[in-house]
Amino acid sequence: MNTLEALTNIFREEFENDELTITLSTTAKDIENWDSLANINIIVASEREFNIKFTNQEIKSFLNVGDMINMIDNKTSKG
Repeated sequence: MNTLEALTNIFREEFENDELTITLSTTAKDIENWDSLANINIIVASEREFNIKFTNQEIKSFLNVGDMINMIDNKTSKG
């Protein structure tokens, strides 16, 4: 499973929508109910899934899902 597929599963679970599709350019504006709590839940679930930790600075730098994937791949040496 690649990073986008794994994140899609995390997003589907968080938003309770098995049909949700995300892309590299997806932002919080694209998904209804993506608020600060959902954001925290996505970050925590991602850290667990990939066995990594994001710094606050890294989290603040994410402009879209693609930025998050790049950071995950760098931290897991997939990139």
